[in-house]
Amino acid sequence: MMDTSQQGAVIHKVFETEYERKNMKRAVIITGPNFQDEEFIYPYYRLQEAGFHVDVAVKGKEAVKGKYGVPAKPTVDVTELRESDYDLVVLPGGHEAPDRVRQIKEVLSFVKAMNDKNKVISSICHGPWIMISAGIVKGRTVSGYIAIKDDIQNAGANYVEEPVVVDGNFVTSPHYKYNGDWMRETLKKFNL
Repeated sequence: MMDTSQQGAVIHKVFETEYERKNMKRAVIITGPNFQDEEFIYPYYRLQEAGFHVDVAVKGKEAVKGKYGVPAKPTVDVTELRESDYDLVVLPGGHEAPDRVRQIKEVLSFVKAMNDKNKVISSICHGPWIMISAGIVKGRTVSGYIAIKDDIQNAGANYVEEPVVVDGNFVTSPHYKYNGDWMRETLKKFNL
């Protein structure tokens, strides 16, 4: 049984956490089975370190693992995503996860709504596939894994092979070896 001071500390923490959640930036990482582990885990922790509340969205809110076994424990189902709840969406790569995610109409509607409100869309590797399927890359400059260069260009975007490419509200990168650069440029969008 807790004494009064312990109860007070718990109550204070509950209210402090609720207050902080209302005033902190909110990000969501959207993924699926067999994501590229490094492209999920790095932004997940780096964004928290920078003060973001980070949700993980997966279809059916089912726990999934990356190609090398890193677990992603979802906090929200992709069908529950609302643009008004987030300041940033992160689209990690791998081959299989983005290919599955790009087939989910609710995700595509969400990503399009984020773009319509000029909110930050940060994507790496095969993640731009989701942006392509959402119909938001035409006329923009985008990077991504070299294997999807033709997909990016065929969608009407200008493909650039650089460690990180910033075009308005887009921050894109071709490979996890540039995770640091990618997240640095993403955080700059929030003056962090």
